[in-house]
Amino acid sequence: MRLRLVATAVVAAAALAGCTNGGGSGTSSTPTSGAASPEAVAYMDKVCGAASEFAKVDKNTPRLDAGDPAKLKSEMAAYMGQLADAFVKSADELRKVGPSPVAGGEEAVNKLTETFTSLSALFADAKVKVEQADPNNANGGLQAAGVAIGRLSELADPLRDLKAVPELQKATQAAPKCQEMQRLNVSPTS
Repeated sequence: MRLRLVATAVVAAAALAGCTNGGGSGTSSTPTSGAASPEAVAYMDKVCGAASEFAKVDKNTPRLDAGDPAKLKSEMAAYMGQLADAFVKSADELRKVGPSPVAGGEEAVNKLTETFTSLSALFADAKVKVEQADPNNANGGLQAAGVAIGRLSELADPLRDLKAVPELQKATQAAPKCQEMQRLNVSPTS
């Protein structure tokens, strides 16, 4: 019974995480007057391309069947590993973006990189805990997975800090990869 309750909680957390999207914050998407410089648009195009690398990593959401605890454990561990790898990929790509042509851009990208790196470590740790959990009582492992999935809300709007810089906010609206990211509704579990 306890395993079924934990599995239900993990499913609920995964469903909630799947509902996050790039427009969930209170940050206005209305630009201030004037257009962004071509350099700022090119920079944001690189940033959005790097951040969306997450979406390209194969992630197979586990089918949470509490009737088969060993399978549940195995699939959840694999999923945690896939998410950890996805976060690493985006963090690595963000580190390659280069210097910002606009003051505040590098700090915002560094913060986003740190978020991806932190989440990667969290999911890698959750994978280990799921793998180490007793398959007949995977409660501890599933709780770690639920905590990790719950942290995905940090990425409801991954570009939030960049949009706080007015010229980069305008550049986000003009950069093709940022527009693609918005259209795809890129979120960690999409």
